[in-house]
Amino acid sequence: MEESLLSKTQLRIVGLGFSKLRPAWGAKLLLILAFTLFTFASAQKLTVLVHDSFAISDEIIADFTKQTGIELEFLAAGDAGQILNKAILTQKSPLADVLYGIDNSLLARAQLFNIFEPYKSANLKLVPANYIFDTTNTVTPVDVGYVNFNLDLEYFAKNNLELPQDILELNQEKYRGLTVVEHPATSSPGLAFMLATIARFGETGDYTWLDYWYELKNNDLLVSNGWSDAYYNAFSRYGGDRAVVLSYSTSPAAEVIFAEEKLDSAPTANLYCEKCVYEQIEAVGILKSTPKLKQAQQFIDFMLSKGFQEDIPLNMFVYPVNENAAIPKEFELYSKKPTSEQIAKLDSEYIEEHLRTWLRDWTAVVEQGRKP
Repeated sequence: MEESLLSKTQLRIVGLGFSKLRPAWGAKLLLILAFTLFTFASAQKLTVLVHDSFAISDEIIADFTKQTGIELEFLAAGDAGQILNKAILTQKSPLADVLYGIDNSLLARAQLFNIFEPYKSANLKLVPANYIFDTTNTVTPVDVGYVNFNLDLEYFAKNNLELPQDILELNQEKYRGLTVVEHPATSSPGLAFMLATIARFGETGDYTWLDYWYELKNNDLLVSNGWSDAYYNAFSRYGGDRAVVLSYSTSPAAEVIFAEEKLDSAPTANLYCEKCVYEQIEAVGILKSTPKLKQAQQFIDFMLSKGFQEDIPLNMFVYPVNENAAIPKEFELYSKKPTSEQIAKLDSEYIEEHLRTWLRDWTAVVEQGRKP
């Protein structure tokens, strides 16, 4: 449809007879019409800044373009923290119109730099209140994931070792050398788990979050830079020597879905315990100064639609936030959501205020071996 409109416009330009106009006027009119065409064409393209783990089906993207006439361009630029930093640094000359991937732990930083244009989608009525972590509508929730430890069931069975029931048990001698986590400064799940330990053990008292990490380090903890290295290299499920890996609640379901042969049960299990799971709610926001405000709003509405939401789980292995979106049966069987008692939470403003100090202290204890 858009191509046919442009073609008709171009035909009208040809029929104006510029040879009969004075050269100066003809040139000016050509410039005006060229600018108009450029603006019209560019207005139909929306650029979305996303983290490297973003994935959605081509059919869904094509459906949005069919419905709206807007083409989508996705610009992947690192993890959630990296894309937020890029958006902040390029605020005066934005890389994109929309940013997807900011989560509840990063909201305060975005609000501090005022990079988003608030928007309240009509489709928010489909999202339960517990997922709406920004009541000012600076950003809109899209999906939710849970960071926690996964256990290699075969390893524990072969070694006649009982499964740990709490993250405190990972510091026991019988689990020495079995745990791998991701670095909180370079990995989203690594940061999430560090925050979970702060929420669980606190910063003051006889036993703090740093005491926990000191014990974990002394029980031969392995720290990987990223999730892929931890899961596919260090995890015993894939040939490593670590039977306890920091991953996501949906990882057991993913193991079943991607298995080369049909499995009757998941080969891994989630370690759920009181305040040891961190809830990551990912959101989307419209970047300020975009000339495509209406198009950006249409895309956010679309991201909350049933079709888009139902496409999320088997592409990004997180849960949709639309309460009407169907959940894959594998999620229901092997990756049940944690309870509210098992989820650790910290206020985003408190995180932003203390994060540098926490990372510095974590580095001193875990990497430098300093006793708290």
